[in-house]
This record gives sequence, structure tokens and C-alpha cells, in this order.
Amino acid sequence: MSSYKVGVEVISAHDLLPKDGQDSASIFVEVHFDGQKFRTTAKEKDLNPVWNERFYFNVSDPAHLPNLAVEAHVYNMNKTTHSKSFLGKVRLAGTSFVPFSDAAAMHYPLERRAILSHAKGELGLKVFLTDDPSVKPSNPLPAIDPSPNNPPPSQVHQMPSEILKSNIESRHTFHSIPKDVHHQHHPASGVSEQPVKYSTDEMKSEPPKMVRMYSSASSQQPLDYALKETRPFLGGGQIVNGRVIGAEKRTSTYDLVEQMQYLYVRVAKARDLPAMDITGSVNPFVEVKVGNYKGTTKHFEKKQNPEWHEVFAFSRERMQASVLEVVIRDKSLAKDDLVGLIRFDLNDVPMRVPPDSPLAPEWYRLEDKKGEKAKGELMLAIWIGTQADEAFPDAVHSDSAMSVDASAMSMHIRSKVYHAPRLWYVRVNIIEAQDIIASDKTRFPDVHVKVHIGNQCLRTKTVQARTLNPVWNEDLMFVAAEPFDDHLVLSAEDRVGPNKDEVIGRVTIPLGSIEKRADDHIIHSRWYNLEKPVAVDVDQLKKDKFSSRIHVRICLDGGYHVLDESTHYSSDLRPAAKQLWKPSIGLLELGILNAAGLHPMKTRDGKGTSDTYCVAKYGKKWVRTRTIINSLCPRYNEQYTWEVYDPATVLTIGVFDNCQIEKDANGKKDAKIGKVRIRLSTLETGRVYTHSYPLIVLQNSGVKKTGELHLAIRFSSTSLVNMMYTYTRPLLPKMHYIRPLTMIQFDMLRVQAVQIVAARLSRMEPPLRKEVVEYLSDVDFHLWSMRRSKANFFRLMSVFSGLFAAGKWFGNVCAWRNPITTVLVHILFTMLVCFPELILPTVFLYMSLIGIWNYRFRPHYPPHMNIKISHAEAVNPDELDEEFDTFPSSRSAELIRARYDRLRSVAGRMQTVVGDIATQGERIQALVSWRDPRATTIFVLFCLIAAIVLYVTPFQVLAALAGFYTMRHPRFRYRMPSVLINYFRRLPAKTDSML
Repeated sequence: MSSYKVGVEVISAHDLLPKDGQDSASIFVEVHFDGQKFRTTAKEKDLNPVWNERFYFNVSDPAHLPNLAVEAHVYNMNKTTHSKSFLGKVRLAGTSFVPFSDAAAMHYPLERRAILSHAKGELGLKVFLTDDPSVKPSNPLPAIDPSPNNPPPSQVHQMPSEILKSNIESRHTFHSIPKDVHHQHHPASGVSEQPVKYSTDEMKSEPPKMVRMYSSASSQQPLDYALKETRPFLGGGQIVNGRVIGAEKRTSTYDLVEQMQYLYVRVAKARDLPAMDITGSVNPFVEVKVGNYKGTTKHFEKKQNPEWHEVFAFSRERMQASVLEVVIRDKSLAKDDLVGLIRFDLNDVPMRVPPDSPLAPEWYRLEDKKGEKAKGELMLAIWIGTQADEAFPDAVHSDSAMSVDASAMSMHIRSKVYHAPRLWYVRVNIIEAQDIIASDKTRFPDVHVKVHIGNQCLRTKTVQARTLNPVWNEDLMFVAAEPFDDHLVLSAEDRVGPNKDEVIGRVTIPLGSIEKRADDHIIHSRWYNLEKPVAVDVDQLKKDKFSSRIHVRICLDGGYHVLDESTHYSSDLRPAAKQLWKPSIGLLELGILNAAGLHPMKTRDGKGTSDTYCVAKYGKKWVRTRTIINSLCPRYNEQYTWEVYDPATVLTIGVFDNCQIEKDANGKKDAKIGKVRIRLSTLETGRVYTHSYPLIVLQNSGVKKTGELHLAIRFSSTSLVNMMYTYTRPLLPKMHYIRPLTMIQFDMLRVQAVQIVAARLSRMEPPLRKEVVEYLSDVDFHLWSMRRSKANFFRLMSVFSGLFAAGKWFGNVCAWRNPITTVLVHILFTMLVCFPELILPTVFLYMSLIGIWNYRFRPHYPPHMNIKISHAEAVNPDELDEEFDTFPSSRSAELIRARYDRLRSVAGRMQTVVGDIATQGERIQALVSWRDPRATTIFVLFCLIAAIVLYVTPFQVLAALAGFYTMRHPRFRYRMPSVLINYFRRLPAKTDSML
């Protein structure tokens, strides 16, 4: 008997079929392997049972292990009739067994036993191999009692590599994340492990997490980069199947985050403070202390009636004190003297839940250290609330700000909502100019017009003004943001030498005075006088009867959507003109719960840590959470909402390390930790998605996972009819199709728009920094990358893989690899030829059946970053260095030469492919061009004969003959190319004319 054993841990089941007529069932599982069978305990009245029971099977012959399989059958026990009814099964081939160290708990969809049977739900199993001699095989049926002989997972050893080599090489790996399941050993005998019982409070603080298996044969990625589905307690209830179960009715809309309680202290003002120095004045500030946490207000110079109006928030779960102290001190160089204090018992602090009105502040008399009344009063408001409180965004938080400098706190760590400016395209049509007078009278001026709006500058082509009235009629496009701070500057310049221009005259036009249009109606043009670039004498101006003029047509085009992000990840597709906006079709709600396992981004007090915050972007609304100081597992629990106007849009969330709160920041950039993109059209309406997303960053050293971000998302639709109608409308506004812009213009204008948005958001407080805006807007997505090129190539191959598979299958049919299949295809082909009116109905019916069949396999999770699709896990280091290089390049000449040679090699292969495609097209044109007179003669005669044959022969006969000839038996085939191919390859192309 072999010492190797197969361990099967039956963890739990989910969403099973009810069988007892009361929407419930009594569930148990039978596990079969190699003639052995074991059964779990029965869980009564539970469609989501949890077992955590482990069984061990003997392996009779390890050499035959790849041919064996583990089968887990789920049954419902009927106690009345003592019978069992089948609910579904899971079958795992022996080629997928791995050692215990590599095994992970996964949830498999239940399969049907027969065509007419029904199955629903998932079964969580963990299957592994072990050769540990201390592991004893499980006892036979009916049920197994717990036993201490079952070793803990840490005692299960890995099977020798030579035994598992063949299995590991050929197994199909299901990528998933193991659940965090806590086990408890009982003194009874047996092999099953019962789960730890949680109290209500423990369940709320550490909710159990459910992890499902998300696998795709074409895009599986490593275990660490997989998506995890979780079941947190949101709004007082647990998420099950995208719905909140067991939630209490609440008046707050914060139902997508875990409820967090805070002690809020509003320090309003003080009066009649005593004098603390010989000048009879006081420099007061307030300290708010709860245990080890302390918040400090700003101080005033020589003011006995100061006003602060600052709010402090202390997390209740971190408070270990029962007394709140509010102390007023006098700021001095040597020591801050005590002015007075007030103590509060936290058990007497009232609760407040919005939409209750804000708590009115009260005057409190100050006391000294001995508890006796002192001079002065302090106005305070103290209450216990949640993150739904309106004071939450502006409060100074104990977990984010009380350990850093107050000035840095107020500028860089608070949560805020930003609204990006409304962008417009500015169309400048330069028509002509009159009376252009150059300084050099001996030559005709070479004139061009240069147009400036802020940092944007474009120019027309240069025209030689032989009549002093040059004509251009060119359109130049710019981006402008409301409110219009910049001016439009037109300057006519004369090219007097290489790289030397002389200004003839200029005109400045305020953008606010320019006419706006929402469609393509014609804007009236205007003449503007060009002012001299230098000051001239007033008498000279009176002598000048004429001045140079320029004829332009300028408008603000509101019929376009101004792209300020990558076209692939657009979050808003509305035009600039508000009168063209359609009503919203839904609401997007985002709960930013927490982050886990973050990579340390800095060192503080000798330990690695991070000061992180999240930024979410959708449409014109940007949101920023508060910064959590000194935490690698920060908890945000902040909720935000957006109106949705189009489901074909993308929500982007990024995580950053705040580098502005350090004393030596000096303009340091905030470090990017990772981002998540979620397309709204992939979400089911009304469902709550709770997942932990991997944060993946591509660096010079390669791809790296920097942590995980836990999000809760819900997309609600206001009208299903409007939602469906949206799919029939154009993606972009009307002007994009009536007067389309070129791709070069789009790329140039997008970069300018991102720069404008970044500049505007960086002027707000706290500023949203430029590197954050550029990272979330994918400003460098259009730049060259060998990695992206390979990824796009493999994506293209994946798209055509279905056609390749169909062609291969048809080739096997024509080769008679399976005679039965080929005969059936002949019969089907004959039916379609005889009844051609059935072809289209058959095709559409087949496609509808495929869609209905695939409904059961539809994805239940949003798409996320995939390193395999991105071709990031096996990228060459030199290609990564090239991708992160600046533009223009900052690398050495030798390295640039090597990369240029590599690019030439790749481009050479592409050039060959393009040339081959052009050759085939030119050969088709050569059929009737008489470039080869003999080939054209043959083609003309063939066409005449074919016309006669097609006229006298029914089409069904010809189609049947052509099909049977194509699918003829290999005995009637020849290995040489056909006559048509030989003829086509001899046709001439234009390759002979190429240099």
C-alpha cells in the first residue's frame, strides 16, 4: 500500500437549490476517490452551509494518479423518507492535485449529473497531496467524528518533486485566493475540523470573507494578482449575492461603507481669558486630548477673545480612555502655560445621526488643575457621530493628521471633492490679411500668423505676400477652460531669415467675448486691426491713414466633447455646451473601504510605512479621501456618488503616498501605489460589488504588486428604457461626426486639456497634484511601448482565434478526419442549399442559443488589471527601460542606436507583411488591366463561359457542386496547388516598379 494520500477539505457551499418546500435544505457532501467514499455532517435548514471538514484517501498506485479523480456530490437529506436528493457535483482530475504548500481553497460551480437534472450554486474545496506518515486515512461512512490525530496544516509535508513532476507539468491550475479560515481542534476523535464560533461584535469587526474562483483559460494570471470577492458588513448588514442582508433601516445614505464611530469636538471660541504675561495679554491655543491622541488648534497673538472654529475627530475603536480633556494654553518660547481646562466623561457624550441638525455649541467655564473655577469660558460642541456627519470632511482626524505639522495638515491631508473646469474647443479660422507692411521694403514679406492661448501656440503656413494681402484659410484648434482667464493673441510675423521672425502686428481678443456655438452653423467673420509691436510717436499715428488688418472667424465649439483622458478610459462623453446635455440615466456609488498589504513607501522612526490617500475620478468630479498616517493597512470607509450619463464609461481609482507632509518635502512628487479601472457597462444594475482589487504598478524593474484596495460599488439605473435607448445613440456628440477632427488633433488637444485640468486642480486647497491627475488620466498612453505593441498583437490573435479554430475544424472536415462529422456536415450543407431561406434564420438562431447558453457562465465580477493580457510578467528589462524613458530620450547614443536597430527590425517585418497584402490586391486589379495580356485573356474567356453556365444552371446545383468539391475525400485530392492558385500567383504586381 502506498504511503501517499489525497486530502480533501470540504469548506462550504453557496447558493444551493432549496429542496424541502420551505426555501431551504439539509445539506451534506459525499466525497469519492479511488473506490473510497466519505460523508460530511448534515447542515439542516441552510442553503449556505459551512463544514471545514477534512478527509484523507489512500492512493493505491501513485503511477495511476493522473487517471483518477475526486468527485464531491452534494445531497439534500430528507428525514421523513430517509432518502437523499442530488443537488450537484464537482469533479477534479488527478492532474490538478498539488502539494499542500501549493493548495488553495477554491469555489467550484456545481455540475449537473444528467441532462434533465438541475444544479445551482458553488462548492468550496481544498484538494492536496501528502506523504506525511502521521496522517491516518479517514474512517468509512456514515459520518466521521473529530479526532486529534489529524495534523494541522503546518505539519503536512510536500510530496517529493519527482513523484509530482508529471502532475504539475500537465495540470490545469485554477487561480484563486484562499480564504482566511480559522480552525479549532477538539479533543474528540476524527478528522473533521469545526469552525470557530464568532460573537456578534467579532463578526462586525472582522467579517468573514468569501473568495470565489475566477478563471479564464486565455487570461489566467498568477495567484497574487487575482481578484477577491469579499462579504463585508456594509450599512449594518452583510453582502450576499450583491445585496445587503440583515441591514437595519437607516436614515443615512452611507450604506456602502463600514460604519465607523467618531468622537467629534468642535472648538468654537473663547472669551474673557486671563492675562498671562506682564503686558496683560495671552497667546491662546487649545489642546484636545483623549488618551494618547491629541489635537491642537492654531494660536493667536495677544488675543483674549479668540475664535478657532476647528473640529477634531477621534476614532472610537482606537480610544482607550474614558475622559476627554480640553486644555487652553498660552504660547510662549520657554513653556506653554496652562490657562484653563475642561474635562468630560465620554459616557455622557450624546449621539448624533444625520439628518439631525448640528449640535449647538455651549459655553463652559474653565477650571484649573485642582478643579476650581478659573477665569474665562470656552465654547464647545461634543458629540459622537459617524463618517456621514457633515463635519467629517473638514475635521482633523486622529488617524490622519494629529501626528504631523498643523500647517501641512490643513493643506495636504483632508478629504475633498473637486470639480474639474468645463473645457471648450476654440476654433480659429485664419482667412486673410490686408495691407501687410514689412520693415524691409526691398522684398515681398513671407508672412505667417501665430496664435497663442496661454501655453498653447500654433501657427499657419508661411505665405509670400506679393500683393501684401496674403490668404491662408486655415483652421487652428485650441483648448480653453471656464472661467476664461487667458486671452487669444494673434500676431502676424514676417520670416526675415532662418529661425528669425519679425512681428508685423498683433491683436488681443478676450476669450469671454468670443461667440459660442453648439452646432455647425456659420459664425460671422470679423476684421481686426493689427497693433504695432513697439510704441510709436503720436504724430506718426495721426499721419498713418491705414493699418494692417487680419480677417478671422473665431468661435467656442460647444458641440464637441473635449477629451481630457485616454479615449479608451473615458469617464464622460457629454459635449461642452450644457444645452446639449441629456438627463442622467443612473447613479454610481463608490465605497472606498480600506487597503491591505501596502508596500512601504518611506522610512519613519526606523520602520517602513506609508501615508496613503485615494483619488477617484469620474466625469468632471474628482474625490480625494483623507490621508491615513503611518499605516500599511489604512481604513478609509468613505462613500461618494456620481450621476451617470452613459454606461460606456470608466471609473478610475488611484492610491498614492502623500509626500507633502514631510518637513523636507521641497516639491517632492506623491508616489503612485496603483490604480483600479472599472467599466460601468460590465456592472449589473442594483447589485453591490465588494471586491479586493490588486494594486499593480509597472516599474523599471518589472511588474510589482504594491497591495490591495477594497471597494464597494453599486450602479443604479433610474430608467431601464432610457438605459437601453442609450445603446442606440452615437457614442460621441453630433459634431464629432459632422465635422470630425483628425487623430493628430485629438492627441494634441487631449494633452493640452490634461495640462489645463492639472493646473486648475493644483490651485485648489488641498491641491490635487499634477502627477496625480496625469496618472489617472493616462497622459502617456499614446507613447511608444514595445510591451504594449506585443500585448495588442496577442489581443488581436485572441480575437481571430475563433476564426482560426473554425478554419481548422473545416479543414478536418474536408480531410475526413472524422467521417461521421463530415457526413453530417454534408447533410446539413445539402439542406441549406435546397432551402436557402433557412440560412439566415439558422445563423441568428444559433447565435441566440449561444448567448443564452453562455448566460450561466457570465462573469460575476468586474474586470481588473491583468498582467498576462498586458504582457507585463515576461517583459524584457531593456523594453521596460525604453518604455519609462523620457520624450525626447535621455539615454546614451549607443543605447538609442541599439533600440533604433531593434525597431528597424520589427518595422521591417511589418513592412514585408504590408507589402504582401498590397501585392495580393494589385494582382486582383491586374485581372482586367491587361498588364499581362495572356492572363487577362484567360480571365475574360473564363468570365464569358462562367456567365453562360451560371445562366443555364440553377444556383443550388452550382452551390452543391462547389461544396461537395471542396469537401471531397482526400483520395480525390492532390498535394500540388490548385489551378486557380497557380493562375493567381502568376499575375503581375507593382513590386517590379519599387526601387
